[in-house]
Amino acid sequence: MTEGEPIEQPTLPPRDADGHKGTFGTVVVVGGCAAREATMLGAPTLTARAALRAGAGLAKLALPAPLLLPALELLPSATAVGLPVDVHDRVVPHLAAETLDDALASADAVVIGPGLGPTDHAGPAVESMTLRVLSQREIPVVVDADALNVLASMTGFSREIQASSIFTPHPGEFARLAKPLNITHDPKDPATRSTACEAMAQRLGVVCVLKGSKTVVSDGQRTWTCDRGHACLATGGTGDVLGGVIASLVAQFVAPGPQMIGSIKMPKPPGKPLDLFDAARLGVLAHAIAGENWATSHDASAGLLATELTDELPAALESLRAK
Repeated sequence: MTEGEPIEQPTLPPRDADGHKGTFGTVVVVGGCAAREATMLGAPTLTARAALRAGAGLAKLALPAPLLLPALELLPSATAVGLPVDVHDRVVPHLAAETLDDALASADAVVIGPGLGPTDHAGPAVESMTLRVLSQREIPVVVDADALNVLASMTGFSREIQASSIFTPHPGEFARLAKPLNITHDPKDPATRSTACEAMAQRLGVVCVLKGSKTVVSDGQRTWTCDRGHACLATGGTGDVLGGVIASLVAQFVAPGPQMIGSIKMPKPPGKPLDLFDAARLGVLAHAIAGENWATSHDASAGLLATELTDELPAALESLRAK
């Protein structure tokens, strides 16, 4: 199916009135960097906050141990586990592996990448944790930010992707990933963005979300462009929010197990009616509507904070819910 063919707009499934926090899934966010050269804490907490605002029952942060308490001060509604670090506050891969595996054991969806830091500051842990998360087959993974960048630096990275995955690059991250894949379509050109997104989804066997003023989503068979949104979204942290929204919808509504190419034909179990493509589309659409709603309520085209965007998510999502 190509973008020229109509694709039915999915609706957000009803919320189970008898559900509890376990019913609505756990999102694990692997991110953050405590290295003194590039400390990053905001990105993973924004992602976890967005996951909760989008309806996930639980959000768990897996981040460098020195960031544990500051993160919980920023987001007391989440839980957190600390990854062991060395004297330079860089995560130690072989020591962090068990802690990371324990966190993943409770996950219904994972986001890897927000604020992990570049490898020259965060060390080999970025590569190690990214590969560890992508090597498992049962938990859907949203791959964003520094996790995308470290994959782009690896020869033959496509062979490492075992997990059902949603890649969420902005045009710069897309270009870095596209180079080793020999994808030459310009991710910034409106005339070629859809083709570029579809090509990456096909090459990697993932759902690709090519972010921008008109975000494109493709699973390699179906390609869709979001026609909603607002210029106020062009500010730091909104991409981290998007990753949390998508992961939240995956945790709530996508059945575990392989969900990639061919998923359009897979039966959907009761209570888990979405596949990764539709969860990604709904997340993108809700994110865009949240931005529009903020702009309307503030009568402004700029000045949005990513934390404020998360507060607009419940109403935006409710507008997409099946009645």
